[in-house]
Amino acid sequence: MPATQHSSGPPTNSRTPAAGKKATAKKPVKPAAGKQSPPQPAPALGRIPVLDVRPVVQHGRRPAKAVTGESFEVSATVFREGHDAVAANVVLHDPAGRPGPWTPMRELAPGTDRWGATVTAGEPGRWTYTVEAWSDPLATWWHQARIKIPAGLDTELVLEEGARLYERAAAGVPRAHRPLVRDAVALLRDENRPAAWRLAAALAPEVRRVLERHPLRELVTASEAMPLLVERERALYGSWYEFFPRSEGTAGQPHGTLRTAERRLKPIADMGFDVVYLPPVHPIGTTFRKGPNNTLTATPDDVGVPWAIGSPEGGHDAVHPALGTLEDFGHFVARAGELGLEVALDLALQCSPDHPWVEKYPQWFHHRPDGTIAHAENPPKKYQDIYPLAFDADMDGLVAETVRILRHWMGYGVRIFRVDNPHTKPVVFWERVIAEINDRDPDVIFLAEAFTRPAMLHTLAQIGFQQSYTYFTWRNTKQELTEYMGELTGEAAAYMRPNLFANTPDILHAYLQHGGRPAFEVRAVLAATLSPTWGIYSGYELCENTPLREGGEEYLDSEKYQLRARDWAAAERAGRSITPLITRLNTIRRRHPALQRLRNLHFHHADNDAVLAYSKSTGPDTVIVVVNLDPHHTQEATVSLDMPQLGLDWHESAPVRDELTGETYYWGRTNYVRLEPGHRPAHVFNVLRPSTPQIGGSPTT
Repeated sequence: MPATQHSSGPPTNSRTPAAGKKATAKKPVKPAAGKQSPPQPAPALGRIPVLDVRPVVQHGRRPAKAVTGESFEVSATVFREGHDAVAANVVLHDPAGRPGPWTPMRELAPGTDRWGATVTAGEPGRWTYTVEAWSDPLATWWHQARIKIPAGLDTELVLEEGARLYERAAAGVPRAHRPLVRDAVALLRDENRPAAWRLAAALAPEVRRVLERHPLRELVTASEAMPLLVERERALYGSWYEFFPRSEGTAGQPHGTLRTAERRLKPIADMGFDVVYLPPVHPIGTTFRKGPNNTLTATPDDVGVPWAIGSPEGGHDAVHPALGTLEDFGHFVARAGELGLEVALDLALQCSPDHPWVEKYPQWFHHRPDGTIAHAENPPKKYQDIYPLAFDADMDGLVAETVRILRHWMGYGVRIFRVDNPHTKPVVFWERVIAEINDRDPDVIFLAEAFTRPAMLHTLAQIGFQQSYTYFTWRNTKQELTEYMGELTGEAAAYMRPNLFANTPDILHAYLQHGGRPAFEVRAVLAATLSPTWGIYSGYELCENTPLREGGEEYLDSEKYQLRARDWAAAERAGRSITPLITRLNTIRRRHPALQRLRNLHFHHADNDAVLAYSKSTGPDTVIVVVNLDPHHTQEATVSLDMPQLGLDWHESAPVRDELTGETYYWGRTNYVRLEPGHRPAHVFNVLRPSTPQIGGSPTT
């Protein structure tokens, strides 16, 4: 007969030997009465099969990801032979291998054998989690007794079986609750009482609650330990702002410096951003330097492309002389920190023909038969001023140099790197680089700028990148947004965290070109509320939308090739800025934990294809967003809410406060909306609970 296993917490030793290692044989020890022996490692399927444990990344070869405080679902298929009841739970093991309290799982849908539980990540580090399945003799008895006792089948035998189970269970119940369970044992054996009364006493709610919290577990079978990487919250949540320091000059000195660019930090912080991202700040080559609008001829006054890195003044570990010095860079980072901003620095592993590496490390470049080095291309784009690196001749050397460069900038306070075009470098290269950095400094975050094929984008996230650019810029219709965000918040959320940039120096989508200010407002609302991390490139708040040519996505007079001075104050005075909306969105994001999470997105039905409705909930905090995707026309719709997703019954209604306007409405299962571009492009509702302060407003919409 299998040993009885009982627990009110995690097993004292439930770790499974690593795959391929032979477990050392040990003399079996008979467990003391009421005590649980540790669950045994699962041979093959195990006594009770535990299959298809999720989240899982690359069959468990890579860790699933979470951030501190983030809740996520662990699920598995659990079943057994016959009709006896089974149950399951999840155990998280911290980076030191210590098990935490186990979390009970529930069957997600009756008859599916699919079980799940929501767990919450702890401190940063490399955790594991295990699903334990077990036979539940108490649940089996409860089910059988409620059938047999009323039918008069084996009445005394059934009641005695229950009494014995309760006796065994009492040994594992906390001391304060043991009298309650032992009283139930006595009542089950009280032959002076009717059988139905004795059964009802054993099934009393207060008794059931104790036994369900401290179940009698038999045949405990543990899954393999699955890896879980817990990282700091900024890996999941944050608002990014990109700008070029060189454009922040003065009247007497058009080319900005790091010192003059510091003036821009406070307005960025005042808008509620958390991260300020700088394109490369390194020396720029002069060979084949590009002129305005990507022309192939440059004058001595043209500033060149920051991604054409390297000159006689230095390479990836230097600051462009026109921007200042390394000391100035450190001062910039420190000033940002005073304002609550982190600095993200661009890591672009490519060189201008003038980079010191070209002569010092010729093996890092591909030489053509005539001895020249081919410039970079991304057809139809050509980058005559940039040499790509060839990684296979000296992978070790490139890894070592890249790690050195990263640690150099980390020494000046940088803990976030935006990586340019990582998909043009070997995946194994990034795996090695990120592992070397994060093994010693797990708080360092890497954002992959990988506008590339899905397989590469997903794999880069799986091997270490904490965040990823996405295809969000090109997803504009209701169907596109619903399908794509469903993908990003589904199984992919176990390893890939999207950073929804509404624009970049390279990407001015046609939606923004032709939609004007309302389009900029719509995309800001979407990016800021669909994902916990979003970003904009400087000029977005001014709705800059003039393309170089019709049908293209390049900006006219792109800041990549020239300085771009902006009169922020004049734009504010003239009402040409959407800074108030951006500031409001970031304020709302900080106020609402629901908007700081990814996996909680749920779409609701709206009977108009131009209207998108969705919600996010975390604990008592629920936010409903309704957006008019049409930047040209007013749209009306009936929004049908999935009330249980909001923590409400189908028949209920609740006050909702529009966080954009402060107005309060009452919403139920079906609701009418009218959204007007430029005036009311969206609602961002907070569902008011009884404890939520209410702001007065219109009672209907």
